[in-house]
Amino acid sequence: MNQEKPNLSAHPTRIIPRDQHSVSRRNISKAALKVLYRLHESGYRALLVGGAVRDLLLDVQPKDFDIATDATPEEVRKLFRNCRLIGRRFRLAHVVFGREIIEVATFRGSGESGDGDSDGDRHIVDGRIVRDNIWGSIEEDALRRDFRVNAMYYDIADFSVRDDVGGMQDLHDRVLHLIGDPETRYREDPVRMLRAARLAAKLDFDIDPSASAPFAELAPLLQDAAPARLFDESLKLFMAGYALKSFRMLRRHGLLAPLFPATARALDAGDESLLAMIEQGMANTDARIAEGKPVTPAFLFAVLLWGDVRDQAQALIDDGTSPALAWQRAAHRVLANQTQHVAIPRRFTHVMEDIWILQSRFGQRTRKRVFRLLEHPRFRAAYDFLLLRAGESEELREQGQWWTEAQELPAEQLAEQLGPSSRGGKSAGSGTRKRRRRRGGRKKAGGGDQAD
Repeated sequence: MNQEKPNLSAHPTRIIPRDQHSVSRRNISKAALKVLYRLHESGYRALLVGGAVRDLLLDVQPKDFDIATDATPEEVRKLFRNCRLIGRRFRLAHVVFGREIIEVATFRGSGESGDGDSDGDRHIVDGRIVRDNIWGSIEEDALRRDFRVNAMYYDIADFSVRDDVGGMQDLHDRVLHLIGDPETRYREDPVRMLRAARLAAKLDFDIDPSASAPFAELAPLLQDAAPARLFDESLKLFMAGYALKSFRMLRRHGLLAPLFPATARALDAGDESLLAMIEQGMANTDARIAEGKPVTPAFLFAVLLWGDVRDQAQALIDDGTSPALAWQRAAHRVLANQTQHVAIPRRFTHVMEDIWILQSRFGQRTRKRVFRLLEHPRFRAAYDFLLLRAGESEELREQGQWWTEAQELPAEQLAEQLGPSSRGGKSAGSGTRKRRRRRGGRKKAGGGDQAD
């Protein structure tokens, strides 16, 4: 479709032949190979691109496989019956193979050639790209990508790796360079700052000073990003197995405040117990992901926002509000403020509220209340949360130990230890025996179940 155009990068194009790189088709999904081969056999250029090429060169198995081509989205759709076109800001083709989706993007152009052969449209408001569908050459496409390590291509035509921007050198140096002027690129899309932090955490790379220097001035631009988009970015930061590194990277570069302003304020004020709790929660989540265990964003978000909920609830109690109502009101207020920045869905906020509100009940050890709490559907998550809070005081450490031991006791023995119920009638433990046995007991944990 597009004729070859002069290389626009300051780096000379480097073509690395098959015998000089580690990318192998054995590590590329069958679905991606089908798309690559069909595009190639139909006369189009077809190249694996982005994070998949980067990860394969680092001997890491990619989770997703994206393809770049000179075929337009409409031309891609004609080749694949299982294809749908998506996006308005960036027009893309998704080729669907069951649960796997192969994303196919047409080479993006700069729109500055002036030769009249660009197809599509671009719309920029206050330096921010709101629509960008100008097609171009592969050289232009490389320059439109974010980081050098994400701008390399694996060509199915001859199995070579193409590097127009110096990405191979950055892989060797373990550093992230942004392509183009950093301030301009961040103004085009402020979320690129979060991507820089996430990628550095994931790969254990450094962010080049030229790429991180604008963070201090431009971080507030993230407040204008769509809250739903920032929720998605938060999941990528904290739910991919490197949450602790991502959290520390955000703090180091001043990027936590636009996402979780109340959390950043508390940590900047020196709340060491909250910092220890958050970092332990992140570490526990990373460990569970590494072990293939389930995790839920609700638990980590509850940890991140705990300091604000705790302080607001205590202020309400000090003003004479009943504890139960104080915790409820504090939870609602904190979530109302937070969702203006990161749009946490209700299926998670409901779990977060339960985790927070149940914290005040761990100090109530009457027979009736203990068994009621043990049978609460959010008990496990709330208990794990209590263990994370143990560093706040000796009282909380004692509470955590008591509830850990209580779970190991048979229902009848626990009921006997707690003494007679304050109300007559059926034994508080008798109605729980079958259900607790079906669970098979509860393991000790340190940030544990997190199931919602």
